[in-house]
Amino acid sequence: MSNPETVTQVSVRIDGDEVVVAAGATVLDACSAHGVDTPTICYAENLTPVNACRVCVVEVDGNRTLVPSCSRPAEDGMVISTDSERVRHSRRMVLEFLGSTTDLSQAPEINAWSDEYGADATRYVEGGETISEPVKVQDDLYIRDYDKCVLCYKCVDACGEEAQFTFAIAMSGRGMGNRISTEFDVTLPDSACVYCGNCIGVCPTNALQFKTEFDLRAAGEWRQDEQTVTRTVCSYCGVGCNLELHVQDNRIVKVTSPADHEVTHGHLCVKGRFGWQYV
Repeated sequence: MSNPETVTQVSVRIDGDEVVVAAGATVLDACSAHGVDTPTICYAENLTPVNACRVCVVEVDGNRTLVPSCSRPAEDGMVISTDSERVRHSRRMVLEFLGSTTDLSQAPEINAWSDEYGADATRYVEGGETISEPVKVQDDLYIRDYDKCVLCYKCVDACGEEAQFTFAIAMSGRGMGNRISTEFDVTLPDSACVYCGNCIGVCPTNALQFKTEFDLRAAGEWRQDEQTVTRTVCSYCGVGCNLELHVQDNRIVKVTSPADHEVTHGHLCVKGRFGWQYV
């Protein structure tokens, strides 16, 4: 008896339309292939999904609960609804909960989704309740603002086995005291941090941001709409990491890396991320 033919593609039905994707693709991949713009917060294309935010949930026929599209594999014959009232209600509640406890003033993508789903955080608590502690400015490279943190876990993954393998940060505390922290809450210079800045690269809310950006914002001089972004190759070694130079007033203000680059996958070392002052 011959072995069944290896499945290379699966067919799913999304909002009434048939979509064919490669075997192993996620529901989110299928939605993207179909042109459905799905909200995500804890998802990043260069990290393994952790299912933390649940804002990407969709409805799948036969499933009792909504499923996270970022991690659920697409299965042949799946019938998926991405915009049902149940899905919209769930996404709206998640966005409202985040908006009622977090400073999202520098998270334009999340705010756009909140507008899209009619999220009204004020119906839970006027003004919101945040950690309300001073911004941690402990060096000249980057800052930590816990009032903006949505606990998406992406920075922990980027610091750990997904990219850097430094494990300088982890989840700490409970309730409103739950936060990302160094071991024993020591300062960054005293921690195991190697300042690769990969945590900044994946942060969706600017809870982690370049000190240069922080200073410009404080001075009212941060003008993102006027900035240019130029891709180049890092000059420090022969690996060939690609850099995206964000330039304002003819001065580099921060450096990112494209997530789809085959060398970096969005990740850099301390030299590529912060070593541009010589320019």
